[in-house]
Amino acid sequence: MSSFEVLLEPERSQLEAFIEDYRSAIERTLDGLTEEQARRRLVTSATTLLGLLKHVTWMQRVWFEQCVGGTSRRELGLVASVDESFLLADDDTVAAVTAAHRQACKTARAMVAGMSLDTVVTGHDAGPRTLRWVFLQVLRELAHHCGHADILREQVLAD
Repeated sequence: MSSFEVLLEPERSQLEAFIEDYRSAIERTLDGLTEEQARRRLVTSATTLLGLLKHVTWMQRVWFEQCVGGTSRRELGLVASVDESFLLADDDTVAAVTAAHRQACKTARAMVAGMSLDTVVTGHDAGPRTLRWVFLQVLRELAHHCGHADILREQVLAD
């Protein structure tokens, strides 16, 4: 599809396409890495390549399953804080975290199917949001973390 054709698509299609691109991009940052490389800490925070994928999985579950779906983090079995969402357990392998990410994306797609971008969702702690706002927030976070992941991957591969 050309850039011009993308411009002619409805807003919803554009948002979904950009989100899907970033979902794929962050997964690709783990391509060809060992488990050790995916877990390597190169910054003072708990941020790792695998931790970033785990975090964006958590983030999407918060925005779609909690905010849109109305199910609490506790009921979803999600950690309470952003910082905790980066932490890796012993059983968090590249395959396991990637599978969890793909399931979260599949669930998110199903939850919003048929909903208008103007639909007001009320499950977030900070109050009501439109679905458009949720899409833009998810897109913003995915793009932000893809940038982090690109830099970390470059550092991992340079070692």
